[in-house]
Amino acid sequence: MADAPIGDFDTLDAMVRGCPFHRWLGVSLKSMSGDSVEILLPWREEFVSDPEVRYTHGGILAALIDLAADYAIAARIGRGVPTVDMRVDYHRAALPGPLVARASVIKLGGTLATAEAHVFDENDKLVASGRGVYLTLTR
Repeated sequence: MADAPIGDFDTLDAMVRGCPFHRWLGVSLKSMSGDSVEILLPWREEFVSDPEVRYTHGGILAALIDLAADYAIAARIGRGVPTVDMRVDYHRAALPGPLVARASVIKLGGTLATAEAHVFDENDKLVASGRGVYLTLTR
């Protein structure tokens, strides 16, 4: 069976919400186009890294970048893909409030794909960005 793009919002949103970790995070698909996806992460108190400053733990931001980039690829090929490598840059503290990751595919190959994501706070300020390499090879 050949991979096929996911053309409708509800199917991709169900994939995003289908993973138990993603359900715990509370993520959902905000938008999708032929080239990109937007993933919404509502605020949760459990994301706090520093109780005094109350900024979001970097691991949460990295997870959001990873899953958004993955689903940008999934929208193109019809399935999720495992992460091979990833880098994250943190630009400012993500304080309490919803976050949106905007992700797009940079290169889609038969063995590997590269995608990037940018995470924005509720004021549309860039808080983190990253790029991942994903395994697209099928058995």
